[in-house]
Amino acid sequence: MKIIDFTRVLAGPHCTKVLRDLGADITKIEPPAGDTGRGGVPHINGMSVYYTQQNAGKRNLSIDLNWPEAREIVIDMCREADVIVENFRPGTLARFGLGYEQVRAVNPKIVYVSMSGYGQTGAWRNRPAFAPTIHAETGLTSIVEQHFGEALTELRGDACSHADIYTGLEGAIAVLAALHHRQRTGEGQHVDVAMAATMLAVNERAGAQLSGIDTFGEPTALAAPDSHIYALSDGRKITIAGSPIYSPTFVRYCGMMRRTDLLRDPRFASAPLRRENLAVLLAEVRAWILTFSDLEELQAQVSEASLALGSVRSTEEFAASEWAREWGAVVDIDDRGGSTTRMPGAPWKFSHSVLPPPGVPSFQGEDNTVVLSGRGIAPSVIEDMRKRRVILSRKTPRGAFDD
Repeated sequence: MKIIDFTRVLAGPHCTKVLRDLGADITKIEPPAGDTGRGGVPHINGMSVYYTQQNAGKRNLSIDLNWPEAREIVIDMCREADVIVENFRPGTLARFGLGYEQVRAVNPKIVYVSMSGYGQTGAWRNRPAFAPTIHAETGLTSIVEQHFGEALTELRGDACSHADIYTGLEGAIAVLAALHHRQRTGEGQHVDVAMAATMLAVNERAGAQLSGIDTFGEPTALAAPDSHIYALSDGRKITIAGSPIYSPTFVRYCGMMRRTDLLRDPRFASAPLRRENLAVLLAEVRAWILTFSDLEELQAQVSEASLALGSVRSTEEFAASEWAREWGAVVDIDDRGGSTTRMPGAPWKFSHSVLPPPGVPSFQGEDNTVVLSGRGIAPSVIEDMRKRRVILSRKTPRGAFDD
């Protein structure tokens, strides 16, 4: 599967990264100004680790589409592509003759995926969109505020760019579905993926929130997001999935602690009362947890009550765990300086399919000659394009630095 990747920063690159990791052949078209993601720190040998995570294994053609010959080259590449993925503001690529209808005219079977904040049509189509603003608009930031309440002294967005990553995944799913449709019918199509719609779709609380139904103090969505953090006697921290405010989970908490007396305690007789007396209830739980000096013993008793326990770890600690080693959850990728850097591995294991090995991240324009000569363009023409800056290559992004 040949994919032309016009994406930058995160949602689009993550979409094409997923497809690359599943075996697709990706050529990334990068403007002379460079993908903003290349500026993400830290850098190793001029290569952003942030950029590497999303773009390793993709060929890189850095070309200025303001030049007519550049547009001719890229539209010719689109003639042979199976899929095009882009995440510019709506209409941007059409100004260069590379919009869906323009590409469809030369390649009717193309699967063309556009990702943007609010979709290709409608009143908000031209609004700039980044993960924090989409989180704010679609309810996630409000959920964070409600979740932490008074403990949140300064309201901030989430630490991770969920809107970008989820949109990238939804884009990859759309590519696979559209390719399946094409295989059955011979038809290509345009797929419009909106970050805002994605964040509603992946919000497991949205249905309950939109229903307007009063839950009379019971947490929504099975209370998993309301899980508390507890400390062991040696200072290690754990979480137990589920809030003891939620009635079914409260019963399991009582069974876990062998404290059936709490089921009869009037302070905890209902969800509103447990919420009102939560500090007292959590004090009982924390005191019980402190009686354990062995994590495995505690985990066994928690599991006995059909609850799940997890240790609070840093990413580095998790990467060093026995499970991560067994799964191959962390892989080494060429750092372009004679060594390697660690990156997340594949989240899948197939019983028959063999996934490609981790790829190497390309410097900006590193594959210009390979891509262009592969299209029959003479070396003298390529050199002339380089001199006139129709194509560009650089090892260090503008404003970045080497370690």
